[in-house]
Amino acid sequence: MGTDTVRTAGSDEAAGRRREQRGWYFYDWACSVYSASVLTVFLGPYLTSVAKEAADADGYVHPLGIPVRAGSFFAYSVSLSVVLAVVVMPLVGAAADRTGRKKPLLGVTAYVGATATTGMFFLGGDRYLLGGVLLVVANASMSVGTMLYNSYLPQIAPPEERDAVSSRGWAFGYAAGSLMLVVNLVLYLAHDSFGVSESTAVRICLASAGVWWGGFAIIPLRRLRDRGQAEPAAVREATAPGLRQLAATLRDMRRHPLTLSFLLAYLIYNDGIQTVISQASVYGSEELGLGQSTLIGAVLLVQVLAIAGALTMGRLARTYGAKRTILGSLVAWTLTLGAGYFLPAGAPVGFFLLAAAIGLVLGGSQALSRSLFSHLVPPGKEAEYFSAYEMSDRGMSWLGPLLFGVTYQLTGSYRDAIISLVAFFVVGFLLLARVPVRRAIGAAGNPVPEKI
Repeated sequence: MGTDTVRTAGSDEAAGRRREQRGWYFYDWACSVYSASVLTVFLGPYLTSVAKEAADADGYVHPLGIPVRAGSFFAYSVSLSVVLAVVVMPLVGAAADRTGRKKPLLGVTAYVGATATTGMFFLGGDRYLLGGVLLVVANASMSVGTMLYNSYLPQIAPPEERDAVSSRGWAFGYAAGSLMLVVNLVLYLAHDSFGVSESTAVRICLASAGVWWGGFAIIPLRRLRDRGQAEPAAVREATAPGLRQLAATLRDMRRHPLTLSFLLAYLIYNDGIQTVISQASVYGSEELGLGQSTLIGAVLLVQVLAIAGALTMGRLARTYGAKRTILGSLVAWTLTLGAGYFLPAGAPVGFFLLAAAIGLVLGGSQALSRSLFSHLVPPGKEAEYFSAYEMSDRGMSWLGPLLFGVTYQLTGSYRDAIISLVAFFVVGFLLLARVPVRRAIGAAGNPVPEKI
């Protein structure tokens, strides 16, 4: 084969990889609106108000006969969603790796989640159970879909590109979230001008996230490609029950204890990150007495600064390494939570300052964690390992929301609930600091980047 032929083949391969990367970014663009508008801003306060409407004289609702404080219902629903995801993700991840057909599975999860989110338009009155069911379905779908999306990263980006590609994906997501939040803010503040009630405006904002998710998911589904086709026996093997498959994945991870050590640290500190994201609007509205427009503006600030934060931390990682950069972000998270505990009620300026601090570290800490983990995954195990990784990603973690809900249930104080999350960042920092990532990458059978 001549030099020109080799050069042309290499150029075509690079162009195809860039095209696939651009398509990959658009899944974050599609689904991040759900995270920003639904999970972070509107659904927590709105579902809490619906639950309070259905509560008894003591402030309790009784799903399946279980007494639950109305103020804890949203947090418990988020926690329950990961129970479903824990069962489904290992099954789907193993099926994706063994059959080589990630894209159809990504399409199913995207449209199930988008449909459930669109159905939130019908959440009103005292239909708190409907809201809980739709939240569980949408969150679980988001978790499974993001696991499949993340598992493409080692396949579409060589090791030296992954920090940058991962950071750009997060930046795309935050850009989409910012754009939709601007539209939501206009609709919410001017709902009378549009001839709709405040409640209807909120339900339109919720449903629009589902329409956006489903619409833009078409782009990655057209550009991403499946790699390889398994034998029928592998397809049958991939239908093992979810919990049994999870056990098999964890047994396989025992052969890579350093990868497992990183995953444990990530599951803990990211549990804290995702709980702060999902419960911040409830804390702001219920404990600090802030209005919905203030909460939307604060989350919009987070989205805008997270774009710059993700790209900036990606550049810092090239100088200091991903591990050190992540550790620095965990210190910032701990200080931010401490400041939030002492924030006085009715103080929007302080809340905006905290939002700015969160925005600057949010995208980068998540993007760099994803790219760092991609180096620790043995080749051919991408979706299976990312199914375990995804258990604590994108607000699907269960222990943080459960701790938040139980703390509020026992104390009646959202301040106590929010400060309890500091434990996740402290423990996560200590565990991550002990992981020798260069040795872990080599042990997984991957090339070790110059700076990691």
